[in-house]
Amino acid sequence: MTMVNQPLSADEDQEEEAARAAYARAVGSRLRAVRKQMRLSLQAVEAMSEQEFKASVLGAYERGERAISVPRLQRLARLYDVPVDQLLPQDEDDDRWGGAEASPVARRPARPWDGQEKVTIDLTKLNTVSGPERDLLRRFLSMIQVQRQDFNGRMITIRSEDLRAIACLFGVTPDAMSRRLDELGLRVSAP
Repeated sequence: MTMVNQPLSADEDQEEEAARAAYARAVGSRLRAVRKQMRLSLQAVEAMSEQEFKASVLGAYERGERAISVPRLQRLARLYDVPVDQLLPQDEDDDRWGGAEASPVARRPARPWDGQEKVTIDLTKLNTVSGPERDLLRRFLSMIQVQRQDFNGRMITIRSEDLRAIACLFGVTPDAMSRRLDELGLRVSAP
């Protein structure tokens, strides 16, 4: 049995165009959310990209007025230092593209803290650390950032369970790992 591509009816064509426009708005919303989490202006992104991403064009992407190509999306992800899939809306349900007010970040389920001790790590200082801890910590903390969709890039607060997991990776106790984070200058003291 051979399938022949049938031309779309006018109604189907309009539905397809509406779905594309809704998806472009959802992608734009996600691009804006990540940029704002990183506390970057459109002009700052333009400067960081050496004018590859003009502020006006990036703004049009974020408003859903223009669709971003996959290669440009990949370059923007590299510039933001986030996995490319984090610049796309989550596909929890296909119906949500119809709502312009829907925000991929707002739909993310809340992850309540368990009330135990939290540890805040300075991610900017992590880049200056040398040694075996840096790469493993970066991978682990990057995983947490992806789960939370938190890409501010400056600090991250982890739960005591996360600290225990990191300690386990290094074969030390959580207290020893906490002290090591202090020695490396990575732990941010509570005010």
